[in-house]
Amino acid sequence: MGELIYAGARGVSRIYWDSMLFIYWLEDHPEYSARVQEIYKRMQERGDTLCTSTFAVGEVLTGPHQKGAADAIAEIRDFFRPPQVEVLPFGMEAAHHFAQIRAKHRVAPADSIQLASAAQAGVDLFLTHDNHLRGLAISGIDFIAGMDVNLF
Repeated sequence: MGELIYAGARGVSRIYWDSMLFIYWLEDHPEYSARVQEIYKRMQERGDTLCTSTFAVGEVLTGPHQKGAADAIAEIRDFFRPPQVEVLPFGMEAAHHFAQIRAKHRVAPADSIQLASAAQAGVDLFLTHDNHLRGLAISGIDFIAGMDVNLF
């Protein structure tokens, strides 16, 4: 983990959040919202780039769409615009990463889409709350860690 700390110390790190971090924050989860806000604040102070995938945006928007919450949908869509978030596409290169991840690690399709998007973009850190993903070695992602990692 020393390299990751150094990456953050020397400049901007590209940090991918999986869907649940956004959902915890937006839904003000009693146990996890404060931690996600702390991570976001620290990332802003360091000048890190927050990344996620178009798939994650869709997952985050699902709850508000189910509730018919037009104002929340508009706010979320605005948040996911630059410069707040770099939304990564899922194109042909990401599809290739997806197939490799599914074949090698047998990760669920939804998680594989997110990992593939992050890998294709070459992120420094993939943050998740999914214990099954922590510590996986995915080409194109320097580190995969839980949101409890002591880097923020």
